[in-house]
Amino acid sequence: MIEVGALRALRSVAALGTLARAADELGFTASAVSQQIKRLEGQVGVPVLAPAGRGVVLTPAGRAIVDSAPEVFQALERCAEAAKSVADGAPRGVLRVVAFSTAIRGLLAPALPRLATRCPDLRVHITEQDPDQALHSVDAGTADLALVHDADGLPAPLPSSLTQRHLHTDIGDVVMSRTHSLAHLDSPLTAAELTGHTWVTSPPGTVCHQWFRRLFADAPEDPDVRHLVDDFATQLSLVASGNVIALIPCLARPPLGEALVSRPLRRQPTREVHAAWRQSANTSPAIQALLADLTANS
Repeated sequence: MIEVGALRALRSVAALGTLARAADELGFTASAVSQQIKRLEGQVGVPVLAPAGRGVVLTPAGRAIVDSAPEVFQALERCAEAAKSVADGAPRGVLRVVAFSTAIRGLLAPALPRLATRCPDLRVHITEQDPDQALHSVDAGTADLALVHDADGLPAPLPSSLTQRHLHTDIGDVVMSRTHSLAHLDSPLTAAELTGHTWVTSPPGTVCHQWFRRLFADAPEDPDVRHLVDDFATQLSLVASGNVIALIPCLARPPLGEALVSRPLRRQPTREVHAAWRQSANTSPAIQALLADLTANS
């Protein structure tokens, strides 16, 4: 019989491409993962991995096993949930959540105190991950619930074993010093009004930089970007200390304080935030409890 641990190891190696990266994800050594794969090959009687440069790839037999793995994990999870339902159905144990940083700040952190009051026997463990990695973690069974956003308006591909629910629409607006020349304007800002001002913005490759470039897509001249900073709290410190302004998602913002103000854009950039979990865990009391608090908060 195939060991569940070996099946999980093969699935992680297939997704991540190397034994070392799979070991990091699973919390084992690369040697331990290698031994699991060898035991699996002994159980099925054929190789499941083949070397490919510095990494590995699945053999046809390995691909057939990985393609069947979701059914195995879903069946095991249904067994576990059925066992839990014999009790009173109260959320308990550990709920492993993976989420991008601003969802942790803006959605999860405010929901945790309410959840702790309602469900004292439930412990939530949070790990920061980008959406693609978060979905893989839930699909692979190393996390229970993921909070993800659509990148550039396109949602991350959802594995067939997962389901999702819309939680929140995040918007971006412009933050500036209260003494800035644009701070007194009451109407939403346009790209023309923002042209000629100096900026701090997130680095290229981030969603917020995509928002920023799209804002000035039709402008006659490039915006004056003085600083590239990934951390939003650091962006705000530069906004407070100088004459730069910043385009920041509302989820990412701590309280602005007296020195700063935010102004909306006429064409507001948005991103949709979803929760995703395995279909086999639909009845999980822990997942449903956290979803209830996240929905109330959003």
